[in-house]
Parts: sequence; structure tokens; C-alpha cells
Amino acid sequence: MSRGLFISLEGIDGVGKSTQSDLIEQYLLGLGRKVVRTLEPGGTELGQEIRHLLLHRKGDVAPRSEALLYAADRAHHVATKVRPALSRGEVVITDRYLDSSVAYQGVGRDLNAEDVRAISMFAVENLLPDLTILLDLEASAAMARRKKSGAEPDRLEREKVEFFEAVRQAYLAMAAAEPARWLVVDATQTVEQMQQQIRQRIDQVLASF
Repeated sequence: MSRGLFISLEGIDGVGKSTQSDLIEQYLLGLGRKVVRTLEPGGTELGQEIRHLLLHRKGDVAPRSEALLYAADRAHHVATKVRPALSRGEVVITDRYLDSSVAYQGVGRDLNAEDVRAISMFAVENLLPDLTILLDLEASAAMARRKKSGAEPDRLEREKVEFFEAVRQAYLAMAAAEPARWLVVDATQTVEQMQQQIRQRIDQVLASF
């Protein structure tokens, strides 16, 4: 059995994570790997309920409550979906993981980033991705893309550009601190250019197993 591979995609909303996730899945299926696609929050039945509380309920959610709800979703997600798939030798591709909490709640919500990371690491029993792909784009450009799509914004997507730029900078700082795990991709490039960089890095990760 091949070793399982865990890939997360990160970035502020509007950078193209879904498109790149689709292409990564196609590439890995072409290599003969079994792939599990998932997301946070909402990758499980329980997670869908938590996602609704976080993103679609009326009214505010206190920042610490928000961070803890994300951690609760993540704990169940990893225990019931991610780890079992990895143990079967499958590839897990997740749209967002614990780095989102560090960036959005730890920095964007002005909580302590280290505290948020500690909560998340407790929730997942220290499971980190083999590869985290950051699609990087200035917040103003990402917001323009979201508006152009015409999609109804959720509670987080209604934040101001300053919030998203702070989140973006938090992501870049994390990537700089852990270059072995992270790949930063300039999201102003074409879809094809971005995917070429991603595939090259995936090949390197697979070769190291």
C-alpha cells in the first residue's frame, strides 16, 4: 500500500482554491492514486452543521467562540475522515486546514496566533499536511474577483479589505517560517501556470516518500 498523502490549500477567498483542487485531483487520479476531497469547515455531517453556525447564522459570533468552533469541526473531521483515508494510503486534499484558523482567528480576529495554533494542534493530535499550497493574491484583487462572481458573501466574506490583507500577511509569514511544508503560488498567474508549479512540487513530495 502506498503511503497516504495529505495536501491542504490555503489563501483568502477568491484566489482559486477550488479550481486548483479540481486539477490536483485529476492529476493524482492520473497517477493511479485514490483521492479524498474535503473542506473545512463542513467536511463531515457534523461539520456542515458547524459551518452553518460559523458562516450563515444571523448575528455575531465572539472571536474565541469562533476559534473553538473551528477547532471542534477540525477535531471531528480529522478523526473521522482525514486519518482513516491516510491510513488506507489515499490522498486527502482539503480546502483549508488549521493554518486558516491561525490566519483568520489568530491574526484577523486579533487573538493570539500561538494560542489558536495550540488549540488546533490539540484538536488534530499534531497532524500537519505533507504539503500546504498557498495561493497568494492581494486582498483588493481577491475581493474584486468575489464581487465579479456574483456569489452571496458569507459572514466572513463580508469583512473589510484590511481584514483580508492582515490574513494574507499572516499566511505569508507562516509560509516563510516553514518552507519545507509550504508552496507559495502567485495567484495572478494563469490557472495553467499555477497548476504547473503545484504539480512540480507534488512530484517532489511523492519522490521523497
